[in-house]
Amino acid sequence: MGSQLRVGEVLRSSQNRDPSVAVMDGYPNIHYLTASKVLAQVQLSKGINPIAKVKTAGVARRPAILIRSSPWKAGTAETPWHDVFDLDNGRVRYFGDHRVDHTVPVGTTQGNAVLLEAWTSHKATTAPQRALAAPLLVFATVTRNKTPKGYVQFCGLAVIEHAEQLEQHDKGQPFPNYLYELALLDLRTEDDQVDWAWIEARGDRRLSAGEALERAPLAWRRWVESGQAVRPEVHQRSDRLQEPEAHSRSAGDRRSDEDALIPAPRRPNDGTASRAEKDEARQELAPRLLVEKLKSLRLHLQNGRQSRHKPLALLWAIARIGRGESRLAPWQEFRSEVGGLLVEFGLPTSSSTPEYPFWHLRTSELWEVHGVPSAQAGTPSAAAFDRSNPKAGVTEQAAQLLRDPFVRNQAIAVLRETYLADFDQHALMERLGLAGHESASGVEAGSKEQEHQGPAARRTTNTSRLVRDTKLATKIKEMHADHCQVCGIQLATRFGTYSEAAHIRGLGQPHNGPDELANLLVLCPNHHVQFDTLAIYIDPDGIVRSTADGSQSGELRRLPEHRISETHLRYQRALCGRNTPDQEARG
Repeated sequence: MGSQLRVGEVLRSSQNRDPSVAVMDGYPNIHYLTASKVLAQVQLSKGINPIAKVKTAGVARRPAILIRSSPWKAGTAETPWHDVFDLDNGRVRYFGDHRVDHTVPVGTTQGNAVLLEAWTSHKATTAPQRALAAPLLVFATVTRNKTPKGYVQFCGLAVIEHAEQLEQHDKGQPFPNYLYELALLDLRTEDDQVDWAWIEARGDRRLSAGEALERAPLAWRRWVESGQAVRPEVHQRSDRLQEPEAHSRSAGDRRSDEDALIPAPRRPNDGTASRAEKDEARQELAPRLLVEKLKSLRLHLQNGRQSRHKPLALLWAIARIGRGESRLAPWQEFRSEVGGLLVEFGLPTSSSTPEYPFWHLRTSELWEVHGVPSAQAGTPSAAAFDRSNPKAGVTEQAAQLLRDPFVRNQAIAVLRETYLADFDQHALMERLGLAGHESASGVEAGSKEQEHQGPAARRTTNTSRLVRDTKLATKIKEMHADHCQVCGIQLATRFGTYSEAAHIRGLGQPHNGPDELANLLVLCPNHHVQFDTLAIYIDPDGIVRSTADGSQSGELRRLPEHRISETHLRYQRALCGRNTPDQEARG
């Protein structure tokens, strides 16, 4: 039915599981909100309630796992655990379901087995693997209508950040169990709601993982795209967690803030901030402003040519963010690595002076330096930095934005296009550790080589190659009868017609796109090359445009039976430097 689960709302979860009743005892009926023609009726009778897996395209995925904690039972023989809900920081410490009287191995009880399986997918290293991960919907039992049973409060959407086996005690008797560290994701883009239609889509065997992902909350999509690196910016904030007003209840039935499991929002200085201050705060958070600042760097001119020092240093810093490394780097590391880049890719007449971008990038308002003694702050030098070894890097706010792959891809494209377009892009990206960003297809995993000496030198190479689904490519080309989706041309050959299946988000690194119909276009060889080399992109209205000047070169031809992923199209636009990150942030 596609109903909404709202963070902070109390729901009725009684033994009467009639999905046709919208409200029970003055509270929304969870079985009504989650009624589905695709999924079996959800259960909240246990602490860990998995929805049955579905198998699609030979791969099994679980639509969701419903987690329930019962604080009023903590410490009893039935529930000898003490779950901790630190909702101020978007964290939950949740214990598994092993008990002192269990004789089976600790990881084989139903709840632990399900959560350990989920943890494996939550710590996966690739986006396609994370797309199959089961989302955790977290609930807590609360007392309403003078009863501690049958009412749950929805706490949010979570991923498992860590799991470990430990020893617990029940009345002095030790027993093993698992502890799971859960991170709640920020749902502000969805007005603090989870649309049950997304969970239904995950349980629909007719939909691929990518198609189901299209219906997910923005924070979940970003986590799937980037994994652990993006978690700090998608954590749920405590000021989003007030229980909504229930129109079906009288004011006297509503619980007080003091009785709330989830606290009401704290509003310090409410109404005291000026409009200008609020506008400035909003500006600081905008990805669009980040891009504008990258386009307007203050650069030193030498013989009428712009220095490359700052753009190269920023690309190096962005590459660190993409690898999940610290945003701040010590001077010694910066001098060695950025200094080498300046020698290789700086202007021929420029000297390698890494101290210049290390200090002067502060004028971009995207960079900060820490640890420079006040006596050196006037005219810092490489020798002074050698003595104090300060740290520098992009600001925390910029780093948070750049952890989003859409924003990061656009930032890389803008720096390349604005300041570094006059030499070999592949060599530059490879040197920076950003190989693949200069094309929509990406690059295959590196190969290992071993040289052998002899009359003629030989090299043994072990190469990892992508495996593409040729049947899928044949299917989509037949679907479009070999007509290019950009120009409509159907190339004639001696024995028939010809077209090419192009991945929108490449299968190679760093894109790691999925091999599915929603990620494919049918193109003629010319437009395939242009799309792959980022010479053209498809705007949000389906217009095919030139990356160089934005001119229109056609309109993407669509078929009802070929659903194209808008997320993948946005990703390719970002690689072209033509994504609109503020629109993306609004979902």
